[in-house]
Amino acid sequence: MTTLTTLLSFTWDPNTGINLGFFTLHYYSLMFVFAFGLGSMLMGKMFKIDKIDQKFLEPLFTWTLVGTILGARLGHVIFYQPELFKQDFWSVFLPIQTKPEFKFTGFSGLASHGATIALILTTLYYSYKIIKKNPFWVYDRLGIVVALGGAFVRIGNFFNSEIIGKPAPENSPFGVLFPQQSPDYGAIVPRYPTQLLEAGGYFLLFILLWTLYKKTNKKYQQGWLFGLFFILLWAIRFFVEFLKEPQGDEFITFAGLNTGQVLSIPFMIAGFFIMITSKNRKLKEE
Repeated sequence: MTTLTTLLSFTWDPNTGINLGFFTLHYYSLMFVFAFGLGSMLMGKMFKIDKIDQKFLEPLFTWTLVGTILGARLGHVIFYQPELFKQDFWSVFLPIQTKPEFKFTGFSGLASHGATIALILTTLYYSYKIIKKNPFWVYDRLGIVVALGGAFVRIGNFFNSEIIGKPAPENSPFGVLFPQQSPDYGAIVPRYPTQLLEAGGYFLLFILLWTLYKKTNKKYQQGWLFGLFFILLWAIRFFVEFLKEPQGDEFITFAGLNTGQVLSIPFMIAGFFIMITSKNRKLKEE
């Protein structure tokens, strides 16, 4: 790698978090707090717009939190690190490491595909058993919140110098140096900042969905917003994956596509189907 390339690249070497004396608040955890905190406020605002009792907000937050964390963790292990079930079983479900030594690790290794599957299931329960509405009514609004939350999570990945991009071309102005990584990811090999590219895409998706919810009547066509969310979210993930380094052991590969891309295709197809059929689930406009 040339000296000019290194000089043109931005070095990203932050500390791990905010030292509060008795413990360190890691930036990744802080981004999760922002994601769920702002998401809860945004969902509360939509409940007011739609004249829904605020008592239904707390159980939605609880089920969303459980589905996101548990689903994301199981998704990562199943799709990227299945050997962990044998090597360190309890670390799959708890924020700890037991081998080779016991250590508190926090929840690391999270997969968005797993979180999505779990959220679909927990939202079905919430829709039928708690709020008693068509699940697509909930999905339409939850998709807006998830798009914003996904942007914060990827910013958290950037703080952690993880989910790194492939080496950027020589003389590229888009290379970032990550000294916290191994020598291959260190101060001499600029990488694409794929975390920020993905975060930017999710933030733009949030703006689009929120605008459509506020300014159009699409929120009365149950599933339309959610279908669009599925198509664009997984399209962003699919194309950014071309610039990413592989995550762990690739469990699924096909025609040159990696695990993340292969898993994104069915979600995009489902999004098209949900949008097309949403005309059969129209609500009376209020």
